Amino acid sequence: MKLQTPYYLIDKSALMRNLRVIERVREHSGAKALLALKCFATWSVFDLMREYMDGTTSSSLFEVRLGRETFGGETHAYSVAFADHEIDAVVANADKIIFNSIGQLERFADRAGALARGLRLNPGVSSSDFDLADPARPFSRLGEWDPEKIAAVVDGLDGFMIHNNCENADFGLFDRMLGQIEDRFGAFLSKVDWVSLGGGIHFTGEGYPLELFCERLKAFSQRFGVQVYLEPGEAAVTRSTTLEVTVLDTLHNGKDLAIVDSSTEAHMLDLLIYRQSAKVSPDRGPHRYLVCGKSCLAGDIFGEFSFEAPLKPGDRISINDAAGYTMVKKNWFNGVHMPSIVVRELDGSLRVAREFSFEDYKSSLS
Repeated sequence: MKLQTPYYLIDKSALMRNLRVIERVREHSGAKALLALKCFATWSVFDLMREYMDGTTSSSLFEVRLGRETFGGETHAYSVAFADHEIDAVVANADKIIFNSIGQLERFADRAGALARGLRLNPGVSSSDFDLADPARPFSRLGEWDPEKIAAVVDGLDGFMIHNNCENADFGLFDRMLGQIEDRFGAFLSKVDWVSLGGGIHFTGEGYPLELFCERLKAFSQRFGVQVYLEPGEAAVTRSTTLEVTVLDTLHNGKDLAIVDSSTEAHMLDLLIYRQSAKVSPDRGPHRYLVCGKSCLAGDIFGEFSFEAPLKPGDRISINDAAGYTMVKKNWFNGVHMPSIVVRELDGSLRVAREFSFEDYKSSLS
């Protein structure tokens, strides 16, 4: 099947590798795993993912509804701030609701009905070294940190959510931070039924000490008598997806440049936000190119990579690790054609799950 680029290619066999690790962690630790829709919400592969995960967690009303309608299982609703006009719809689509602040908890307690209620805690420590993504940054709005204030409302809570890991592949750091959480909030943890430790833990990565991780989760659960939840996003989909692009033009301006039919700004926005390079494999050979997007943004550059032969118009490039925080952030900047979503099934066949057109572009505006 010859497909028109650009398109995201989700490989279910690669996705399965992560899901089997998640399954192993669930079995050996007793923790439940919820897909973090803020990272990956491409529901065309939920038929596979729901077999290995317990449900979804969300950051907005629309994510709550998507989780309920397309994934099933448990549906956890969280938002930095729920609005008056949406809280009833959130409650109607959720199994648990997690408030970001005591103010929101008190404001909407009567409208939460019989839902299990949680509160986000901020332990003041995180694994992030990038201020933009650090939930423990100075003056953070993400969660309650004062034990005295938490003590005043704990009797009205069923659980807590603590999300302070960010791209954390270091089990030792995870262990130390969890110890700090136990020290700071331990008096409250034993008074609730469940605790979500959030996402950002790269336990599906190569060489991660899964046995130690499972033991630590189980010990935490047993010490406080709680059901532990994990909220993998990137960990669930890492190394499963590529962005397939085609070279449109080449030129030389001090370096060899290749312009492709995609854009970092529109299709892999986090590369710009976090000033990162994309990944291309095998990235070797004598011919070095800056691979550039086609938008008008001067810094629309995927990265600099090596190739075995000179690039020319019509050549294809596969950009790796294009699942997390890509499809959920894609946009119509410059009217650049939005990548289709293609799934490689377990039998190797390709299925076009979604294509986008001018009408989609037009209807996104007014």
